[in-house]
Amino acid sequence: MAINNKKHILMIDDDEDDFFLVNALLQDISPDQYALQWASSYKEGLMAIETRVHDLYLVDYRLGGNTGIDVLHHFRNLGYKAPVILFTGKGDYHIDKEAMLAGAADYLVKSEINAALLERAIRYTLDKYAHLQAIEKSEKRYFSIFEKSNDLILLADCEHKIVAANPAALQILKYEEAVLYNHRLQNLFAQDGQINAFLEQLCSEQGVVQQEYIFHTREGHLLDVIVNATLLDEKKQLYLCIIQDITERKRKAQEKQQQEKFAITGRIARLVAHEVRNPLTNILLAVSQLKSEPVMQTEDSQLYLDIMERNCHRINQLVTELLESTRMSELNMLPQGLNELAAKALQLAADRLQLNNIKVVQQLSEPDRQIMADEDKVLIALLNIIINGVEAMKAGDGTLSIHTYHEQDRVYIRITDTGSGIREENIAKLFEPFFTNKTKGTGLGLTATQNIILQHKGNISVESTPGEGTSFLISFPVV
Repeated sequence: MAINNKKHILMIDDDEDDFFLVNALLQDISPDQYALQWASSYKEGLMAIETRVHDLYLVDYRLGGNTGIDVLHHFRNLGYKAPVILFTGKGDYHIDKEAMLAGAADYLVKSEINAALLERAIRYTLDKYAHLQAIEKSEKRYFSIFEKSNDLILLADCEHKIVAANPAALQILKYEEAVLYNHRLQNLFAQDGQINAFLEQLCSEQGVVQQEYIFHTREGHLLDVIVNATLLDEKKQLYLCIIQDITERKRKAQEKQQQEKFAITGRIARLVAHEVRNPLTNILLAVSQLKSEPVMQTEDSQLYLDIMERNCHRINQLVTELLESTRMSELNMLPQGLNELAAKALQLAADRLQLNNIKVVQQLSEPDRQIMADEDKVLIALLNIIINGVEAMKAGDGTLSIHTYHEQDRVYIRITDTGSGIREENIAKLFEPFFTNKTKGTGLGLTATQNIILQHKGNISVESTPGEGTSFLISFPVV
């Protein structure tokens, strides 16, 4: 390579006179720029090429039993990219074309060479090669970013059709390339209401900047994503979309929020229990004393005392249930298959499902993933959700779906009903103690369910559309 700012050139030519001529021309026009080395045969030339120390190669077409095209093929076989100028005879136009196709950067007719022409050809070839090297380096850098990025990277055309996707996008969205390239960007959105706003921003001057959306994979799993998208090439109308999958981050944040909220609920429950039970005990003692001593009897005095005693016991029972639903109890943790637990929960609910003529659809992934679980407690949690689903559906006109799947280090179970659904403003209250839409019930079932799932380092979320149904998604860490 260049030493002392000189460009080192190897000339492969079996005519020594031609070497002296070329060297004289270079020294005449630019004595301090180039250092010329000579290889007098095809074999010697190949040996010199192996050293890879030259910036440029001047190769004669005729080299005894070989040709300059053979030399160009040798470069290709080595995987060595270097600028080569081929010397040809006058009128060898088919050779010139063949040389360019074989990888020559330029060609010169020997009989027409002069100092200016030679220096210009060498200078232009070296400049062009340096430029191509810079482009290749840049392309490799950006290709590496495209291929190795953990973020999803998509390219879309003017009709928003996906034309390129990096491996992360294919893996996370669960698509094969050919299938994904038949989709448009809007097909990735899980909520139709987000599509128009996205397309409107995409076509604006600033594009889409740090906007949060919900995507769905080919398998229907929901993804929380942050999207940055802009017009990459105005002429070709290509859009670049960089999409960050924040599903796991949001899940952990939600899990932490649920745990903190549940801890606060537990503290409030213990405080309420303490404050309620003290006067309640005094009332019960007073009622017991009144019932045991002869007092002035009225027609209804015994009835009123019975009502007071019965309701005191009822309040005491509710306080006990509240404490139980918010207390972290000791668990008997053993490896359990989630599919097996789902099957057992359905078996426990079989009578209710049959009585209400509810159709059950199961889609259980194989193999059955193991979780560390207290079987009795997890069955209670699953059964609470299944029974809620049954009660939300009309008898003879409902479907309960159980779907399990595995992603990364967690296993998921989705329990979906086709019932009356839950209004959006009530979803946030769903796990709060005593919140219920039922005419009967304490409203502690889902509080206890959330408690059990949180104790298992799990997470529970709810999606619901009034009039269409409700879906509970529960996840557990895999053993």
